[in-house]
Amino acid sequence: MRILFLGDIVGRAGRSAVIERLPGLRERWNLDCVVINGENAAGGFGITEAICDEVLNAGADAITLGNHTWDQRETLVFIERQPRLLRPANFPPGTPGRGANLIETRSGARVLVVNVMGRLYMDALDDPFAAVDQALDDCPLGQVADAIVVDVHAEATSEKEAMGHYLDGRASLVVGTHTHVPTADHRVLPGGTAYMTDAGMCGDYDSVLGMQKEEPIRRFLQKTPGTRLEPGLGEGTLSGIAVETDDRTGLAVRVASVRLGPHLEETWPQFWD
Repeated sequence: MRILFLGDIVGRAGRSAVIERLPGLRERWNLDCVVINGENAAGGFGITEAICDEVLNAGADAITLGNHTWDQRETLVFIERQPRLLRPANFPPGTPGRGANLIETRSGARVLVVNVMGRLYMDALDDPFAAVDQALDDCPLGQVADAIVVDVHAEATSEKEAMGHYLDGRASLVVGTHTHVPTADHRVLPGGTAYMTDAGMCGDYDSVLGMQKEEPIRRFLQKTPGTRLEPGLGEGTLSGIAVETDDRTGLAVRVASVRLGPHLEETWPQFWD
């Protein structure tokens, strides 16, 4: 299988980059599954139903979220009727939506997508390791799922790395989101799980984490209340990770980082070209 995971969509710049480029990439790389983190898609804060539909229609098979899941209040309602939109699985019991789902992709593959949120320097949620264990026990790789993609939305690199090693051999891909900066540690772990500490973002990199530069800089200089953060308005860059799995085991055999757009050095899975 060929899997593409893209990091957090930030504002209009990120949405435009995804919507304009993803259909062509699906065809060019003959992708089986595309998962995108969309938690900053609506003006940098949360996601709306219209934007969710737009990203799915552009070629995403599933959308994951994170700490901004509920910034748009309508998400509390429409997430219940949209099985391809996932919030962190370690939210407390009774939270609307789902944190894991077996998605049948456009190619007919069965991919378990799991979304969890870290606890270091973030909201104190339930144990993300236990939440992933439950999801994978219910839908094991190679028996029920053809592939398993785990989005670890977390601040601390240590927590993300720990999750990668914890799930090594049980998931096709463990990838971090949230910090909006792509890391250079994409690799296949010894047990066959593809890993990357952070996929980066889909957004304007001439910015501070996707936001227009002036207000974040002012906040660091003055430490006083100011205006609302607004997403950057420049051309967006796609950032993420590409994974190829073994059809028999569902584990990763090849991995490459993806960066397509301005401001960062471009790279893509040349083994698919």
